[in-house]
Amino acid sequence: MRRIALATAAALFSATGAFAQMAELKIMAPAGPGGGWDQTARTIQSTLQAENLAKNIQVENVAGAGGTIGLQQFVNNSKGDAGATIVGGYVMVGAIIANDSPVSLADVTPIARLTGEYVVVVVPAASEIKDAKQLAEAIKADPGSVTWAGGSAGGVDHIAAGMFVKAAGVAPEEINYIPYSGGGEALAALLGNQVTVGISGYSEFASQIEAGALRVIGITAPERQDYLDAPTFVEQGYDVDVQNWRMIAGAPGLSDEQREELTTTIRTMAESETWNKELETKGWVNTYLDGADFQTYLEDEIEQTAAILAELGISQQ
Repeated sequence: MRRIALATAAALFSATGAFAQMAELKIMAPAGPGGGWDQTARTIQSTLQAENLAKNIQVENVAGAGGTIGLQQFVNNSKGDAGATIVGGYVMVGAIIANDSPVSLADVTPIARLTGEYVVVVVPAASEIKDAKQLAEAIKADPGSVTWAGGSAGGVDHIAAGMFVKAAGVAPEEINYIPYSGGGEALAALLGNQVTVGISGYSEFASQIEAGALRVIGITAPERQDYLDAPTFVEQGYDVDVQNWRMIAGAPGLSDEQREELTTTIRTMAESETWNKELETKGWVNTYLDGADFQTYLEDEIEQTAAILAELGISQQ
């Protein structure tokens, strides 16, 4: 019913003329090319263009420190700019804590949660590690010898890796985790046999999994997913159930009218057939949430993530 109601509202906005096409939209992806935030930003760009929701849409990449470098630049340079946006999510929540960032999500204008994606652990096809049990055995034998290539310190990849190590009976602080600012860099390290395993969202490894270059050890979902023929960690006996989520935020200091215009544009995009086809292709779930409900969700996630990072011993890097 909510989906129908949102679509109807979007139609009414168009019919009454209350909804106007945005003249310009800038989207910051606070990471390098190829990663989940970059893919999210460019999928937003292509969908807004296809749905004629904005005229001029530009994407900018600013990589580093789990998105906090881009976030600080965004906060400093875009105050009151109704056409400025930044993508972020679970990774950024953790990175703000882990990196003791001078800025936080309290300094921007949260607009909406957009998508959810489970994390996969992969190895090169020639790896001797075939499943979660063998990975756990390698870690227990020598934790430091198993190197993990993933996203930024304190992010969902790091948290998921720590959860697996803990489930395997090893102290999470012993993990040999190597953070990369973009999915492309992590993939290159993995394919170049510079690391033991890679951990990231399915979409970042999808093409190499389908080509047979990478083997999936497990996915952090509670049950198997239709888009991936691979076991979950839960079914292999390891309690690792975590989902990455991604959001979009506006600039600091927006008026109520500016926030509502941006929210209406993003909500209309999220209900479009174009957007939902893209999500299906990438293995992303439409978890759209905005307004006060999203604000409450975000505050809860920040509190819970701080607790998880402290428990895993990875709150300060």
